[in-house]
Amino acid sequence: MPTGGRRVTSNEVARHSGVSRATVSYVLNGAPNQSISQETRQRVLAVAERLGYTPYAPARALRSGRSDVVLFLIPEWPIGPSIASLVENLSAALAAGGLTLVVHAHPRTGRPVSELWKAISPAAVVNQQALDDREADAARRAGMLVVTPTYNVEGAGTFEDFQRGIGRAQAEHLVSRGHRRLGFALPDDDRLGAFADPRLSGVAETCHRLGLDPPTTRTLSLDSDSPQRAIGYWRRQRPGVTAVCAYNDDVALAILAGLRARGLTAPDDLAVVGVDDIPAAALAYPPLTTVATGMAALGRNLAMSVIDQLHDRPESVPSGPDVIRLVHRAST
Repeated sequence: MPTGGRRVTSNEVARHSGVSRATVSYVLNGAPNQSISQETRQRVLAVAERLGYTPYAPARALRSGRSDVVLFLIPEWPIGPSIASLVENLSAALAAGGLTLVVHAHPRTGRPVSELWKAISPAAVVNQQALDDREADAARRAGMLVVTPTYNVEGAGTFEDFQRGIGRAQAEHLVSRGHRRLGFALPDDDRLGAFADPRLSGVAETCHRLGLDPPTTRTLSLDSDSPQRAIGYWRRQRPGVTAVCAYNDDVALAILAGLRARGLTAPDDLAVVGVDDIPAAALAYPPLTTVATGMAALGRNLAMSVIDQLHDRPESVPSGPDVIRLVHRAST
């Protein structure tokens, strides 16, 4: 058996099987209408497995005319629960359609992303803010389908619209509970600006529309002191902040911990609403009000869109209510 990480070739499978390379190709690619005995097929398959042979993807793509890989490109984002849910459901739905998902978080200072899609020759590229217009056009000219995710939120479909909608849902809920002075808790990771900034904008737009002061912002790290300092700052404002929109559930849970450390409670001393509806949200004390973002459904719908477009079919992605949903619990 070849060692040292060298790829086993079909020539080696043919030699060990005692058949021609063409026969190996027919067997391993499942070519129809070939007069190859069942005994020969089984021998070739057994040798290929024993040697650890795997087809070379670019060559297979050249033969078939299309790869089975879908490349999901995102910026250099931390993969939190929201993105993880989207990826998990996107991958499963694509796999059911015979496609393989490859996820790449492209570093801001990395090599040109075009080198990646040129290397793996994907059938489709799902572009989530990673390719600029020039790069996307180059991918299309190379014969790849380029899909930009769309989001069903109040009739708008861009990523920023979706994130602003999350902030609006947070603010509207808190105002409906009687709060008139809101805070916003930002994460301390600048890679999350694509999420945090439009969410803050959604809160600010809601406050402006309702004649309220802009939200008072603080940046929080997930340590024991940072949330307590932010809580003290919000409570010292005049008028004092009575409710906070947290960037996500992790930040919201940190605020709840900070309240407990100061001998305070939610929602009596400070109401808190998060984002993502992670499992820990329902188990918090008090249980955390949050915004569920429907990432599982978004992943499945995105896969349906990719599959439909690859097969030149009318898109079958269902229309329906907005995926953003407020989950009311005891923290507000």
